[in-house]
Amino acid sequence: MLEAVSGNPAQDAQDAQEASTPPTLRLITCGSVDDGKSTLIGRLLYEQSLILDDQLAALERDSKRHGTDGDNIDFALLVDGLEAEREQGITIDVAYRYVSTPRRSFIIADTPGHEQYTRNMATAASSADLAILLVDARKGLLTQTCRHAAIVSLIGIKHVVLAVNKIDLTGFDQAGFDKIVADFTAFAAPLGFKSITPIPISARHGDNVSEKSANTPWHRGPALLAFLEQVDVEEDQSGKPFRFPVQWVNRPHLDFRGFAGTIASGTVRPGDEIVVAASGKSSRVARVVTADGDVERASAGEAVTLTLADELDIARGDVLSDPKNRPEVADQFAAHLIWMSEEKLLPGRSYLLKSGSRTVPAAITELKHRLDVNTLGEMAARTLSLNEVGLCNLATTVPIAFDPYTGNHATGSFILIDRATNATAAAGLISFGLRRATNIHLQGLNVAKTDRARLNNQKPAALWFTGLSGSGKSTIANLVESRLYAHGARTTLLDGDNIRHGLNKDLGFTEVDRVENIRRVGEVAKLMTEAGLIVLCSFISPFRADRQLVRDMLDEGEFIEIFVDTPLEDCIARDPKGLYKKAIAGEIKNFTGIDQPYESPMNPEIVVARDGQTAAQAAAAIVAELARRGIIDRIADFGDDWSI
Repeated sequence: MLEAVSGNPAQDAQDAQEASTPPTLRLITCGSVDDGKSTLIGRLLYEQSLILDDQLAALERDSKRHGTDGDNIDFALLVDGLEAEREQGITIDVAYRYVSTPRRSFIIADTPGHEQYTRNMATAASSADLAILLVDARKGLLTQTCRHAAIVSLIGIKHVVLAVNKIDLTGFDQAGFDKIVADFTAFAAPLGFKSITPIPISARHGDNVSEKSANTPWHRGPALLAFLEQVDVEEDQSGKPFRFPVQWVNRPHLDFRGFAGTIASGTVRPGDEIVVAASGKSSRVARVVTADGDVERASAGEAVTLTLADELDIARGDVLSDPKNRPEVADQFAAHLIWMSEEKLLPGRSYLLKSGSRTVPAAITELKHRLDVNTLGEMAARTLSLNEVGLCNLATTVPIAFDPYTGNHATGSFILIDRATNATAAAGLISFGLRRATNIHLQGLNVAKTDRARLNNQKPAALWFTGLSGSGKSTIANLVESRLYAHGARTTLLDGDNIRHGLNKDLGFTEVDRVENIRRVGEVAKLMTEAGLIVLCSFISPFRADRQLVRDMLDEGEFIEIFVDTPLEDCIARDPKGLYKKAIAGEIKNFTGIDQPYESPMNPEIVVARDGQTAAQAAAAIVAELARRGIIDRIADFGDDWSI
């Protein structure tokens, strides 16, 4: 068989070399703190002559100031560039370094070993193909070693190098090395790695880093660099079903409408049939457009714009797919969460879920279990703390398209965002959809909410009274309902203490229970507004996110947040039920204002109880505001007489 040649020997040789060169390998170094991750990367850079003379001179100066190896060069300082990292001798942020040899190129992420910065490690691992897991030969497997191994497995990295570092400090002891390998092999058996390659190294002195060391004649395997140059980690994304998350609707003029994005998996050609996963509407691809013009074929990882033969309703966040192999579309699914927030996970609380280019409100409906990183056992839990991993059920407000993470990393992953701070709360890996109530549909009703409201001659609304215990919420709410009742309004009042005697008597006062308490009340309030009623809700409801959850349940303008802004010292002085006295004495735990925070509303519709305002004055102000908003008709001023 003849091979096509260009006639240029130099070009042909270059093309042949590029064809035989393995693709760039993305990898991370991970493991417990002070196991030598940064030192290993610095040693690789040094031995491959990738350090410029001025960098080497600066490194020698820095080693004298910050180094941990006497007068010798401290290679960790090449990677640990932050002043705080150098002062503490630890890695805090992820540092990326590019290493190139004649056989292969590498992008190496140096990740922190401290438990506090596990989220940084998980972020770096999400784009890696291989993990170098370092273990101190003197200490063996530690908790953080096991945690990193579990996270590496969850994120889908299938190839691990077990680099047993500081082997020189054990006198190059083979027995100690063999024990660490045996311990890790047993621990990692359930994690499903395709390959585990143990290598004894000394990152400081270079043993088995770039070349085989004479100090470990008992090691029959390769040196680290030789292994990395030849390891095959490629996974053919092009052979998977077509997935195309739409990032942008490209409409530069009236005659062009395309859908831009990056192909997550599979291939696409003009003429291919596609389907919009969420709506089920189908069409054919008319053109595949790139920055260099139209192409006849595009594969996973390529950024393209697709035009279709038909006009379909497609927006940012939609997923285009192969009609014969579609992603699942559901509003409930199970997923592993790697918790990344200082604030604990609270089932029932509303978060924002970002999957690809789509962002929707979501809540954790159930925490199935927490992963014990030491044993990989499943532990019962009600919440997750920073850096913990657990399996959860989640529910979104609208169905989303997804694949199990094991089958497609791009469409099977997501992040949770704290709605109050906009910080990333968790990374999620979808396991499977929950096909719950697929045969249940909303029943159409002949009498609508607007009909009931018209009959009641009022606008449905939820008046949400929030404030500290003893602030006067219930007193003011009672006065407001009395006035509305006298005016002929149809109302009902949900009071925190009363609800806990019935619907929510199974709940306590932990953060988790408080979230569930408000979620249930919110659902009841929604039913009341559907009935055309004005529902008054008097609850401490200390968390902004939970009040926002209820607001999102209701139609625009129905949620009226009323902040009863009585200072804490006044509430303690009143103490009508003697609860503050007990809480201060430690007899009551999780008491808002004492040992549990209260998050004041940021932009409430109404604020009362400031500057010595009485309960009657506060109630009058609320009724006047309701009339101004058109929820009720304007009514006469009753003065200080609020009796019926």
